[in-house]
Amino acid sequence: MTVVLWIAASMLGVAALLALVRVVRGPSSLDRVVAMDVLLSCLIGAIGIEAAYGRDGTTLPVLAVLALLGFVGSVAVARFGADAGDDDPDRREEARVEARLEAAREGRETP
Repeated sequence: MTVVLWIAASMLGVAALLALVRVVRGPSSLDRVVAMDVLLSCLIGAIGIEAAYGRDGTTLPVLAVLALLGFVGSVAVARFGADAGDDDPDRREEARVEARLEAAREGRETP
């Protein structure tokens, strides 16, 4: 059991370290948010490993709250992060080009 514990803990540690690198380096805020979600998942896994090793069920409410926090945070970022991409000039230009192509297909004037 101890060998499995150390292997799982080391894998979680490596995952957390890589996620920390992604939080620091970015490049975009969405990458940082996803990395923070991975860090939260690593924390949940570490608490779960500790609870299984210690055969202690008192940490289960903490795990439930952290899982709910991660889910709600991810949904909120997905909801509001999709609207933030509209300010990107490349996306606006792509939308203009697509509108012109559609107008040309239908045989009407471009706006």
